[in-house]
Amino acid sequence: MRLRRVRLLSPYEGFSVAVALDDTQWVPLVVALDQLRWHDRAPTLAQGAARDVLSFLMMGDAAREEAQHLMEKIRQEGLLFGETFDAKPLLPFQPLSFRDFMLYEEHFIQAAKGMVRRFFPKKWPVVQWMERLTGKPPKALRPRPIWYEKPIYYMGSHINVYTEGETIPWPSYTRVLDYELEIGFVIAKPLRDASPREAEAAIGGFLVVNDFSARDVQYAEMTSGFGPVKAKNFANGLGMVVVTADEVLPHIEDLTGRVEVNGQLWGTGYSRGMQFSLGEAVAYASLGEQVLPGEVMATGTLPGCSGIETDHWLQPGDRITLTLDRIGSLTNIIGPRPMA
Repeated sequence: MRLRRVRLLSPYEGFSVAVALDDTQWVPLVVALDQLRWHDRAPTLAQGAARDVLSFLMMGDAAREEAQHLMEKIRQEGLLFGETFDAKPLLPFQPLSFRDFMLYEEHFIQAAKGMVRRFFPKKWPVVQWMERLTGKPPKALRPRPIWYEKPIYYMGSHINVYTEGETIPWPSYTRVLDYELEIGFVIAKPLRDASPREAEAAIGGFLVVNDFSARDVQYAEMTSGFGPVKAKNFANGLGMVVVTADEVLPHIEDLTGRVEVNGQLWGTGYSRGMQFSLGEAVAYASLGEQVLPGEVMATGTLPGCSGIETDHWLQPGDRITLTLDRIGSLTNIIGPRPMA
């Protein structure tokens, strides 16, 4: 089920969860419940799940089943709701936190090569020669042993978040701005010291994530032994649509991704090949600490879906669209560089 948050128009007030009836029509649940007088037939929705995407996800099967019955009734009646809400994209919910894993070895290696190619061009021929000689990348460009043992992640900013159509401010301290297409997911049940099975069951929905990166800042921060900080926390993109977990988890190893900038294809990728399952990743996040509904996590970059890998770099004014099949898309505009 595809969900988004919409602002209601008069005579209604506040916000509503909207459910996709088809490819073009969205149904605001608050309005549908009122017009069909279905409050008694959809008690979970009436108790708050109709107004808040995160509450809807926390209600799980009950909310989905009630919404499905409501959609069936709307199809039968042929009702339309286009003039009951503002169509402007909104962030589906305010994340409580943001954890970003790095689950793809291929991305790690390709990004490390890209760092050398972009920032240490004199060393790039040596890297190429060593790889031809040994048949594998130099050890310095492969993940450290702990990466193969535990699903490592960093804590990013959950404050500087931008959704569909919004402009991404260009940080004053970088000249090398990059994008990263990732599979994002939101937690809908509280966890602590969870098993992988419990952790996977706590995933409520999926959305597109763009983990913007200041690459010229990232290398120095990472080699300091701390970070990343300014390389990442200036902006994260989150899609305005959340797809419930039941529609994505069975296909999590079979998703395809696509990056387009100004209408040109810049990269494609696949979700298969994660070092750890999502359940293992979330379980690790809950190890010894509380994880709460509303926390957003991401897989890390799908291989081939970042500029550092493909040697494509964002410029002011670029229009970038990331797409994940079964989940959706996210388009943002890159803002101007601040005056020196």
